[in-house]
Amino acid sequence: MDYVMSNAAVARSFTAYLGSAIGISTSKWRVVVHVLPDGFNEIDIFAVLVVLAITLIICYSTRESSVVNMVLTALHILFIGFVILMGFWKGDWKNFTEPADPKNPSGFFPFGAPGVFNGAAMVYLSYIGYDAVSTLAEEVHNPVKDIPIGVSGSVIIVTVLYCLMSASMSMLLPYDMIDADAPFSAAFRGKSDGWKWVSNVIGIGASFGILTSLLVAMLGQARYMCVIGRSNVVPAWFARVHPKTSTPVNASAFLGIFTAAIALFTDLNVLLNLVSIGTLFVFYMVANAVVYRRYVAIGTTNPWPTLAFLCSFSLTSILFTLIWHFMPQGKGKAFMLGACAVIAIAIIQLFHCLVPQARKPEFWGVPLMPWIPCVSIFLNIFLLGSLGGPSYVRFVFFSALAVLVYVLYSVHASFDAEAEGSFGQKNGGILKESGESDQDPSFKV
Repeated sequence: MDYVMSNAAVARSFTAYLGSAIGISTSKWRVVVHVLPDGFNEIDIFAVLVVLAITLIICYSTRESSVVNMVLTALHILFIGFVILMGFWKGDWKNFTEPADPKNPSGFFPFGAPGVFNGAAMVYLSYIGYDAVSTLAEEVHNPVKDIPIGVSGSVIIVTVLYCLMSASMSMLLPYDMIDADAPFSAAFRGKSDGWKWVSNVIGIGASFGILTSLLVAMLGQARYMCVIGRSNVVPAWFARVHPKTSTPVNASAFLGIFTAAIALFTDLNVLLNLVSIGTLFVFYMVANAVVYRRYVAIGTTNPWPTLAFLCSFSLTSILFTLIWHFMPQGKGKAFMLGACAVIAIAIIQLFHCLVPQARKPEFWGVPLMPWIPCVSIFLNIFLLGSLGGPSYVRFVFFSALAVLVYVLYSVHASFDAEAEGSFGQKNGGILKESGESDQDPSFKV
């Protein structure tokens, strides 16, 4: 659901940037339906067409999808370099600290630390795509080596580029003049000194970048559905791989249509908040799972010390977050925050000294255990505290829906399949039918 929501958000942002590139406002192709509630009343047909077109590409062939992705990525990198160069060349350093309207807060952190963390929570969805690399493990030559390099390298490179682009944007315009829909393109739109053409170039470049992001994420979401279909958590129909294209065509088509339906009417801000809270929660769970996996071996180690550690550290992080957001400023707040930090560090160090690791990764594993996963746990909880109430309401609804499906269908179907010994049989049948195997060169990219 995180992937579907984020892809719908990306598709709607694509229309905004494309409109900026060709000089047409999105209001001219978004139809407002007044009977629908705010946030769900702007119909975007063009976003739907983009999603369906990419769905057809990824259904056709992984190899062709990879070629399209490489071409778009090359154009995207050129665009990123162009934006960074233009920002540092045409920008002004004073825009880092001085707003256009003197009535607005000024300074490098105009809204203080809370503003920074609110922004971080909102843009967290930018980090969704990296785990999509792991979903393509069956389709690379050497996954043990290539997947860790792909994930880690992508995070490092993109984070650096993200910071440089943000800095260039902050130099181009004061924060209170930045266009929320198409910031880079709009930064040059009003200039009269011969640089208006840059707005069109940036709009086209950003459009290519958005298409790249959408293509990779839609590839990933189909692979996720295919894998859980193999274990019968969802119907095995989703796990079927087409015999000619070697792609999970059923999962790709279903999720593509689902994504298009949401992109049709849901506002970008609604999607951003929902995806952010879902992603933060998922990353929080993954960080806990990494610790549990490393320190617990079923049948040979006692899981309770690890569970007690994870629960106590999470509760300490929640307490820190509540004090940060709700306790009034003063020495009492500083003391309470410091006490929580000391307690959290003590809990980690105690666990590190008393509980040995149950397994060591053979090839690659998270270093500095359990410190790095604990930093992730804390940051995810802290950023979750920066999101608004409506996000939690929507998150609870979708989570309840997922749990309901799991309890009423998935757990029974998967256990039945395991009891019948049909996991491998169904899997093998699907693989045999599709011609997918380690020796099939057409399935490798």
